[in-house]
Amino acid sequence: MKIHNFYAGPSILPQYTIKNTADAILDFAGTGLSVMEVSHRSKEFVAVMDEAQALFKELLNIPDGYSVLFVGGGASTQFAMVPFNLFKKKAAYLNTGAWSKKAIKEAQYFGEIDVVASSENKLFNYIPKGYTIPEDADYFHITTNNTIYGTEIKYDMDSPVPLVADMSSDIFSRPVDISKYALIYGGAQKNLAPSGVTFVIVRDDILGKMDRYIPTMLNYQTHIDKGSMFNTPPVVPVFAALQTLQWLKQNGGIEAMHKTNEYKAGLLYNEIDRNSIFRATVVEQSDRSLMNICFVMKEGYEGLEKAFFDYATAEGMVGIKGHRSVGGFRASTYNAMPVDSIKALIKTMQDFESNNK
Repeated sequence: MKIHNFYAGPSILPQYTIKNTADAILDFAGTGLSVMEVSHRSKEFVAVMDEAQALFKELLNIPDGYSVLFVGGGASTQFAMVPFNLFKKKAAYLNTGAWSKKAIKEAQYFGEIDVVASSENKLFNYIPKGYTIPEDADYFHITTNNTIYGTEIKYDMDSPVPLVADMSSDIFSRPVDISKYALIYGGAQKNLAPSGVTFVIVRDDILGKMDRYIPTMLNYQTHIDKGSMFNTPPVVPVFAALQTLQWLKQNGGIEAMHKTNEYKAGLLYNEIDRNSIFRATVVEQSDRSLMNICFVMKEGYEGLEKAFFDYATAEGMVGIKGHRSVGGFRASTYNAMPVDSIKALIKTMQDFESNNK
């Protein structure tokens, strides 16, 4: 039986990435050594880091004046690293879910926080609109895709202050106008690599303006100056990230990936909206994530939730259980998710419906 991987993260990766990384664990670049044991300062691994940074810039069309970093600590460390480097007197945040709340919690220790809008009143099942970004803020922070609740900001907004975005779960899934952002960061374990490496895209001119001491490892300039090699980087995830970047380029780049992602999400959302047993948790179509598609049982069918989970699991659908704070189901449809897996889930939903009318 074929297994269809809908986990939210760590999640599905291209077979190209998995195979090449597995090969490099046995023999990296013909050195006779594993990529797990070779020096990060060897010419072979320096070439990996250089190519990964270059492909990052090429695929996302990153303008001059930006640096691409690979660091440790996950996106959660960035919740503190951003204010350490950018927060002087006041910062603005958009609260759209659990991860933005965690970012707000870390930033509040640095000074005044202006939460410009929040969707918490409806369990984060929509993206707030009509808010004003304060022009006296040091930066405005958003989380573009909310893995738990299935909402996504799918456009690049204009901001009167430096715009900071957590793009952990939708980076490389759609074109992004990098010039509108001062800083973008994210954990790699959704659309890029195994967990263990965090990417940062930072506009160089926003740094170096703090009077406070910034701990060495939390200072972006530290990693810029050393090309992400100040300390030993997470070499295996960085190598895997390079494989995914190569795979993206070979498969038409971001535009092609976005087209496929819209198609996949459209198929599944159409079935959820059609099906008499299920309903989407996010009603507004413009707010629906292309990466994390959340749905629950319709009123009157709540008692069938476990039955559907068991049935779907038996059919090879892995990782579709919704987050514990939401319940129901979540199908994560990242770049590496094949269309055939979406169709298999749809057939499973249709068969279950037929058997339970």
